[in-house]
Amino acid sequence: MKAIALISGGLDSMLAAKIMQGQGIEVIGLHCSTPFDTCAKKMNGDTSQFMKFVGESLGIPVIVTHLGKEFLDIVKNPRHGYGSHVNPCIDCRIFMLGKAHELMLSHQANFIITGEVANQRDMSQHKPTLRMIEKRAGLLGLIVRPLSAKILPETIPEQKNWIQRDNLFNFNGRNRRPQIELANTLGIHNYSQPAGGCLLTDVNNARKIRDLIEHNLFNLEEVALMRTGRHFRLSPFARLIVGRDQRENKVLEDFVREGDYLFTSPDDTAGPCALGRGEFDGSIVEQACKITCYYCDKNDKMELVIKYKKVPEDCFKEVKVFSVLPEDLKKIRI
Repeated sequence: MKAIALISGGLDSMLAAKIMQGQGIEVIGLHCSTPFDTCAKKMNGDTSQFMKFVGESLGIPVIVTHLGKEFLDIVKNPRHGYGSHVNPCIDCRIFMLGKAHELMLSHQANFIITGEVANQRDMSQHKPTLRMIEKRAGLLGLIVRPLSAKILPETIPEQKNWIQRDNLFNFNGRNRRPQIELANTLGIHNYSQPAGGCLLTDVNNARKIRDLIEHNLFNLEEVALMRTGRHFRLSPFARLIVGRDQRENKVLEDFVREGDYLFTSPDDTAGPCALGRGEFDGSIVEQACKITCYYCDKNDKMELVIKYKKVPEDCFKEVKVFSVLPEDLKKIRI
């Protein structure tokens, strides 16, 4: 028997795959990578490399499929609504199970494995919701959740004795201790910690995403840019993104395209690179310079000369400005 296991990179999905291997099932992993993943932090954002590491630790192949614009459409208009922020967890789960279904058919596999735990997540893992998601994905009875199987309805693989229900588990709720103890028993030690696996569940990123949607800028490039720097809304048509360190300054420079504005500190002053995008007039340029000045190492100076240019101009212009006031900065922070 063969099964497709949805692999997030977290402990629960790894445990689920390992449990099924223990029952003699040939497991093929599938990781659905979205623009909002954080699972690959250990590998400097290289999802494929991270999933190769996960697959090797489990002894299974892991196929990575990258979800792009079609996933953004789900985030923008979720049929089943959002969770606490802009996380369309139910629609996301249905979509990913659809991808797993496609892989199941193409690899002539028999069922799907997930690491879901009943009642662990408020929006998508209550028992009735799990059942509804199965129906919507066209997989009723074909999704095995080894960690909670004993408190869920019997699946087709159990009914047909492809797998043994007695060797599955009855985990329920948010308590992580049972999973950690099981991981030690199964010899799984290198795994990501729970929570923080999706930018859509983070309050700060949710504000940026809502801003992009509101201003019709919700696309793959802008979502990638969202991960870097401090973001400010200067007008309905202009934004400023300020780097927080040398690495982010370099990332922002790589994002610069024709028509953007680039703001930097004086040569003799430590400070950020800032990327301006949208429609800039003189007053907005001055405002952007004041914000850039705020984050410079001013050494008790009241004013600084900030350099700026509109790409692709070669020469920087200079403007002497005072720093923006903290209370004014807070009003425009996205």
